[in-house]
Amino acid sequence: MATKANTTKSDPIADYLESVEVFPRTFKRGQIVKGTILSMNKGEILLDIGGRAEGIVSGKEMKLTGEKLNYQVGDEVLVYVLKGENPLGQIELSIRRTGTARKWFELNNALDNDLNVKVEVIEANTGGVIVNIGGGLRGFVPTSQLDNSRIYPLGGYASKQDADKELQGKLAELIGKELEVKVIEIDREKNRVIFSEKKKDTDKGAMDRRAETLKRVRVGDKLEGEITGIAPFGLFVNAEGLEGLVHLSEISWDKVTNPADFFKIGDPVKVEIIGIDDGGKRVAYSIKRLMPDPWEEIVKKYKVGQRVMGEVTKIVDYGAFVRIEEGLNGLIHISELSDRLVKDPGKIVEVNKSYELEIISISRDDRHLGLSLKRVLRSPKSEESVPSESKATEEVVVEEPKKELAKEMGVSPEMERLKELLGDDDEVIN
Repeated sequence: MATKANTTKSDPIADYLESVEVFPRTFKRGQIVKGTILSMNKGEILLDIGGRAEGIVSGKEMKLTGEKLNYQVGDEVLVYVLKGENPLGQIELSIRRTGTARKWFELNNALDNDLNVKVEVIEANTGGVIVNIGGGLRGFVPTSQLDNSRIYPLGGYASKQDADKELQGKLAELIGKELEVKVIEIDREKNRVIFSEKKKDTDKGAMDRRAETLKRVRVGDKLEGEITGIAPFGLFVNAEGLEGLVHLSEISWDKVTNPADFFKIGDPVKVEIIGIDDGGKRVAYSIKRLMPDPWEEIVKKYKVGQRVMGEVTKIVDYGAFVRIEEGLNGLIHISELSDRLVKDPGKIVEVNKSYELEIISISRDDRHLGLSLKRVLRSPKSEESVPSESKATEEVVVEEPKKELAKEMGVSPEMERLKELLGDDDEVIN
């Protein structure tokens, strides 16, 4: 007798539900969602937003105030839901109403995918330029991240004052201009976006080299590079694809006021990495740490009380800075300029003039000497010939009580003096 095979009847609905990993989403007005552009024409954009039907952006909802749509098929965009479903079964969407949310989305996308962004300069200050991003957002391009050729002369500058004045003028000229930049930092909580104009010119090969250098270097490593820019606050150096800043305090052991006095653009240079922050976005270099520190050898030649020659390099309200030799500077405090009250140090000493000075202190922490001019000008002979105030006072204090005691005992001062000369045991005959 033949047996009938045991079969299970399938459930089409259950099979469909099992085959669907994610249920089609439903939408309601006010939601902001991400979609992928499927097609574009002059009057509408169709998007896939993961719903039961396609989404559509049409008419004025495609327009942006003061901005142009720059999308292509396949791009991801942020959209605002106007209606969950229209009579044609489509989800009505708007790009115009996404506001700042769309801009934050685009900025994050640009950062993640290393894309260029166009911004307009609307303000300038000594630290950089403020730019309009669109959608009510603003960003900042620091001076250090602007193209060097825009703001710094190739040959440096004559003085720091000239540099500051020229920099302010160059930055002001950028107002109203469009910059193509890359996003280097986003902090939505602080409403802060930082851009770099320098990094937008970096090709893939240079980016790969920079990334490779970042992987293998550590603070303390030495690299060979080239001066790429000169600013009032230091030197820009590109070392093995990794651009960083040598602050003016790290250029030389000697005092640096104008970095252009030491290097020019294109000069080869060896640097030591002294700081890497934000994943390599900010790199600090030092040049002077690869040079022998002259301080230890120099300071062995000097001691407190020694007379030295020094050239006044700068006059300030509290005294004058003096250069003793390369790598060794000192300060004549205003109180050490003269025995007289000094209100204006410039009336006692002159810049670029040399003076004989006396060392009154040696500071290892500040790496300079405390100097005195008044101790050199003071006459040693007059000091020896004129008794000090303390000695004169001491003599009066000692003599006066003796005179008063002699008067009380009826002894004349002359007899008291004679008694002192003969001694207490000798008899005095009246």
